[in-house]
Amino acid sequence: MLIGIPALLGPEFLAILRAMGHGDEIALVDGNYPAEQQAQRLIRADGHHLVPVLDAVLSVLPVDDAVPRALFRASAKGDPLLADPVHHEMEAICARRAPGRKVVALAGADFYARVKAAHAIVATSEPRLYANIIIRKGVIYPPESKTS
Repeated sequence: MLIGIPALLGPEFLAILRAMGHGDEIALVDGNYPAEQQAQRLIRADGHHLVPVLDAVLSVLPVDDAVPRALFRASAKGDPLLADPVHHEMEAICARRAPGRKVVALAGADFYARVKAAHAIVATSEPRLYANIIIRKGVIYPPESKTS
């Protein structure tokens, strides 16, 4: 256990987050997602739902502000115009942790391709369908920088 680090971010999870560089992406996926098959690096977050995992990750991981789009979610039934309640919950966490950053809905095939290319996949036990999100890592600015 560490001060200020959410307990669900275990040693392997923290190591992956720390090893990511600017522009690398991490996918947080629901319990039905074929994470084992698609992951370059797989982190198991068994027993945890997606929303608390997302909140924990965004408490330590900067979201990329050098690109117009850095947060991507799956779409209900592959249609970016559809959103389930879990999508609204994810968007609320992102709005709180990464203010001003919009969560972009991707069509099914586009989302799957992006997850497959991600630096790592975190497999949660989230039972709700389409509860998947990708985060593009940003930078932590030096203290003397005026941009943050």
